[in-house]
Amino acid sequence: MPYDDSVSPTPHRRPLLVAAALAAVCLSAAGCGAGGDSGGAQARPRQDSSATSAVPPSVPPSRSAPTPEKTSASPSKTTGGRASGPLSGKTVVIDPGHNPNNHLHTREISRQVDIGTTHKECDTTGTSTNSGYAEAQFTLDVSHRMRALLQAQGAKVILTYDNDRPYGPCVDERARIGNNAKADAVVSVHADGSAAGNRGFHVILPALVRGGAADTSKIVDPSRDLGTRIAGLFVRATGSAPSNYVGGNTGLDTRSDLGGLNLSTVPKVFIECGNMRDPKDAALLTSAGWRQKAAQGIADGITSYFKG
Repeated sequence: MPYDDSVSPTPHRRPLLVAAALAAVCLSAAGCGAGGDSGGAQARPRQDSSATSAVPPSVPPSRSAPTPEKTSASPSKTTGGRASGPLSGKTVVIDPGHNPNNHLHTREISRQVDIGTTHKECDTTGTSTNSGYAEAQFTLDVSHRMRALLQAQGAKVILTYDNDRPYGPCVDERARIGNNAKADAVVSVHADGSAAGNRGFHVILPALVRGGAADTSKIVDPSRDLGTRIAGLFVRATGSAPSNYVGGNTGLDTRSDLGGLNLSTVPKVFIECGNMRDPKDAALLTSAGWRQKAAQGIADGITSYFKG
């Protein structure tokens, strides 16, 4: 679940015509194969009139990504890609949701931070499967797999943390790491903690937000492009269906209440890869083979975004 989200899940009945929704996701991601069941996310009350957006009928036109600079983003784990490759010259920031040690630092992570429009907790502990596999373990594992895939294509990859700090980072610092790196794309990796029976993945997009230090006006469109491509290619790589309780089976959800998105000045999305509290989704999330497929789907979406 998003690390600055504390709203309790609300289960919904699965809408009909999942196949049609899958087709819409795939078409918007420049084509992919049909998928089966899987994944998940957490239902939340709408924050504004655009809280849930349907997948557009076609991928937005290509545009040039910002030119990356050689920037150190301490404290973070930075690893350069190869000297050459299709993603040479691109900087990707991967943000593994939560921290495995957050539960040992509840006072520190409960500190309120400014997200532009309001204040939220620095971070949260995240969720876990019923058997105790923590979301923070899942997100770090998938992030490592993504890093290897993107580096193999020549990208410079930065992790917001790599199990190298006692807690956090706070949500505002996570955003700053991507901003300071002038990243071409940022993806925050999560898994959800909703009710059993709620299944499927979804990608969270930034809403248009202006307030205090938050101004997403320049990243809304490129972030939608990035998120749409990731959603479609995640289906193809994993066989997972879009969430049956968030996003109307589109695989996309737009939110204005997440500090990691509100404070970003570079294209950024979150992905909820599945619902850890559903037994069927949990079986996928705890499988190393499936996590590799999840990493591949996200990496493929990032690559598609760069290719335009």
